[in-house]
Amino acid sequence: MVITQTPFRMSFFGGGTDFKEFYEEHGGSVISTSFDKYCYVTVRHLPRFFDYANQITYNVIERTNSADEIEHPAVREAMKYLDMHELRVVYEADLPARSGLGTSSSFAVGLLNAFYALKGKYADKKKLADDAIYLERVLCNESGGIQDQIAASFGGFNRIDFDADGYRVRPVIISKERKEQLNKNLMLFFTGFSRFSSDIADNQKAATKDKTAQLNEMKELVDESEKILTSKTDLAEFGKLLDYTWKLKRGITKAISNDSIDALYKKAIDEGAVGGKLLGAGGGGFMLFYVEEDKQEKVKEALKQLLYVPFEFETGGTRIMYYRPEEFDLDSVVKR
Repeated sequence: MVITQTPFRMSFFGGGTDFKEFYEEHGGSVISTSFDKYCYVTVRHLPRFFDYANQITYNVIERTNSADEIEHPAVREAMKYLDMHELRVVYEADLPARSGLGTSSSFAVGLLNAFYALKGKYADKKKLADDAIYLERVLCNESGGIQDQIAASFGGFNRIDFDADGYRVRPVIISKERKEQLNKNLMLFFTGFSRFSSDIADNQKAATKDKTAQLNEMKELVDESEKILTSKTDLAEFGKLLDYTWKLKRGITKAISNDSIDALYKKAIDEGAVGGKLLGAGGGGFMLFYVEEDKQEKVKEALKQLLYVPFEFETGGTRIMYYRPEEFDLDSVVKR
């Protein structure tokens, strides 16, 4: 049996520049962090006492006699990719899916981490990120960028740069005290479920060529935000940049925001938030605001219909929480 723990991520700047269609021509960059909300994947071989070969548990329970019959695309394709058989897979999470925190990619990373461990093979963080990108973007043919898989695998507060040759992960150098203050000044609220991020990503992908100027400007904000974080500049400037990048992002496709989200954003700003953004592809999910500590109670009151979620940055990335080797003879798989 293997249990993996994989963090979710929040992306601050550069979202959209991690689409292959953009970064291969123009280059891309993001600044993001993983934080202390996780998904957990438990994997073990299913004992041969049942009239089914696989059991997959997430918000439904699937029981099948072959990997091809599994409806969950990531589980199905990952099992076929790594030649896995007769599995019991259980997914649990601290936060809901389809909420703008890279949950599907965290699951993909955690699932692959568990599969490799169950096979008795070590996979480093880059291998897990690369395989998760391949799983979601190629095998499952889902639209989207590639920052989420990298953030979930590596963990930490990083700058990630993309180009035609691949990607590079570099930690943002910031003092412990400044990082803690930034954490204290960020507030996370749940607005409700969004549409599937891949659907919104399809719209964003289609708009990429028409919005090259906006995406290039979003990429430049990564440099500017890193300078703020790594200098003695007032951290409130980070919040102002969040406001600016949110307005830029809203201009890429109408699917990113809606009237309800815009009204919530205005309420927070009116009560003292310096800036903020909707996390992820858009359409709902979590909103992040930069709010000085003396204004936070007012913002909470203004957004009292939403769920406030305290959090702390984390640095570990995906990891194995529990590992017990299992004997499994692939040659003995019963053809069902």
